[in-house]
Amino acid sequence: MKIAIISDTHDNLATLDKFLAHIKKNPVGAIIHCGDIAEGETLARLAKNFPGPILAVFGNMDYRQSVEAAAQKFSGQIQLFKDFGHTHIGGLRIGFCHFPEAAKRACENNRFDFVFYGHTHKPWLETINGCQLANPGTLAGMFYQATFAILDAGTKKLELKIVSRLALS
Repeated sequence: MKIAIISDTHDNLATLDKFLAHIKKNPVGAIIHCGDIAEGETLARLAKNFPGPILAVFGNMDYRQSVEAAAQKFSGQIQLFKDFGHTHIGGLRIGFCHFPEAAKRACENNRFDFVFYGHTHKPWLETINGCQLANPGTLAGMFYQATFAILDAGTKKLELKIVSRLALS
């Protein structure tokens, strides 16, 4: 199964739509959002245009009541965690949060194969105690190019995608 990892959308619907067009052509089984969705409308748009499970955490720029309301509206599809989320997909133990410090601590405790985070907007990958610590960058394209990541749970390969380089036609 392939998993899309996104972060820091900051209500940028234009790049969100490009991301959604990409995963429609290149299907994924789940989406993990590492925070800074911003408004609940953005989370609702994601849910309306992706039929699979969406796992998300809050970031520091989220309007929490709005995001919580959207998550409740799509409660069968969206699982919203406060500060740190975790799941098992394809035999992989995956953790995700918004802040890099919490992500690093999670890798250090040897409970996860992958830990994803956001906040810095900068794509990043490093290995700590055999755990892959990764930031998919910013889907909003703020400070850096708009990016996201795709994890193939079968091969454990993580690939960074740059939105401006996607073939969307």
